[in-house]
Amino acid sequence: MVNSREKGKKGEREWARLCRVEGFTNARRGQQYSGIEGEDVVGLPGIHQEVKRTEALRLYDAMAQAKADAQGKIPIVAHRRNNCEWVVIMTAKDWFKLYREYHSSMALKERGERHG
Repeated sequence: MVNSREKGKKGEREWARLCRVEGFTNARRGQQYSGIEGEDVVGLPGIHQEVKRTEALRLYDAMAQAKADAQGKIPIVAHRRNNCEWVVIMTAKDWFKLYREYHSSMALKERGERHG
């Protein structure tokens, strides 16, 4: 149990580091940041991050845990196993919500470039 707990902490630190590299400079482990319980990593506003650093992910169990703890935020599961890159798992409903925002911003940018 202690070994898996340490591996979990290591995965959370690794994910938080990747978030910082990607420009989200406030990303930190939840347990380190003001003692926040139930959130593995904080620092992506509006996103509840459940981090799983394991070889065998129980996908729907992990998503259920993220949803239960999300408190109005979009729940994601960040997962990585050995020798693989990080992946983000989310519901299709939430993915479409984010994609619509992205698509809208790209359309606005395109309009601005045509008229600018």
